[in-house]
Amino acid sequence: MRILLTGVAGFLGSHLAERLLREGHQVVGVDNFASGQRQNVAYLSGFPGFSFVEADAAKPLAVEGPLDWVMHFASPASPPRYLKLPIETLLVNAEGTRHLLELAQAKGARFFLASTSEVYGDPLVHPQPESYWGNVNPIGPRSIYDESKRYAEALTLAYHRSRGIPVRIIRIFNTYGPRMDPLDGRVVTNFITQALKGEPLTIYGEGRQTRSFQYVDDLIEGIRRLMEVDYPEPVNLGNPEEYTMLELAQLVLELTGSRSTLVHVPLPQDDPKQRRPDITLAQRLLGWQPRVPVREGLARTIAYFREVLGSPALG
Repeated sequence: MRILLTGVAGFLGSHLAERLLREGHQVVGVDNFASGQRQNVAYLSGFPGFSFVEADAAKPLAVEGPLDWVMHFASPASPPRYLKLPIETLLVNAEGTRHLLELAQAKGARFFLASTSEVYGDPLVHPQPESYWGNVNPIGPRSIYDESKRYAEALTLAYHRSRGIPVRIIRIFNTYGPRMDPLDGRVVTNFITQALKGEPLTIYGEGRQTRSFQYVDDLIEGIRRLMEVDYPEPVNLGNPEEYTMLELAQLVLELTGSRSTLVHVPLPQDDPKQRRPDITLAQRLLGWQPRVPVREGLARTIAYFREVLGSPALG
């Protein structure tokens, strides 16, 4: 297959591109490095089926030749990043989705949207099934990401229903692993980098809010399975194993051997109190469930960060 993949320099985009390239497909990667890392593109350039276009995915793309898939993974995904790039985040998820759907239609390609568990907001239903409509503040600081992804889902299904474009939508729950940017501001990267540097681990609020963490390889496997199934509506991909932030911090301290302390800071506005996927649909539709335990995945991720940060072994 020949696949256009936006956000290819990002954490998830680079892993997905590598999987597709190793399977023998061609990948046309697109990124403007607003939040992606150039070293990810440099690594992918070693594969013969890879080509790269430096461009803003929020704007129309001119792509020569046939395409089998248009896969939209371009967007800042961590709160610090999208809060610094509010307009850009809104546009890449709104206008970018529209332009890429138009491209998919013109090429006779299938369209794949990377959405997010953030569409559920601060959920009042737990765990969250795909049928849950969510509890999102439409004008809060996080709305630039939450609402633009909700709009992207609506737009994707509108093109499917009105124009017949074959589409897939995933709602990604917290994912971690090698190639995460140490400075992206998400909780796993924060805890690991702080622990390896011997700095206090930052806990927002009391640390009793929960998240569910899946290793990147599990997510990529779910994506590949969904590509092979004709199902246009959203599918949750996440690990139902739930941790409070305090539990996660203690696990990171244990695995790194760090003597870092914990420091509590005020909870950000609209920060979800709990987040855990109902993956019944993915299990039934795809025969998928996460395989990598959090302890094992964190150990792999910590090993990667030790190398990236040049940190001596602490444990």
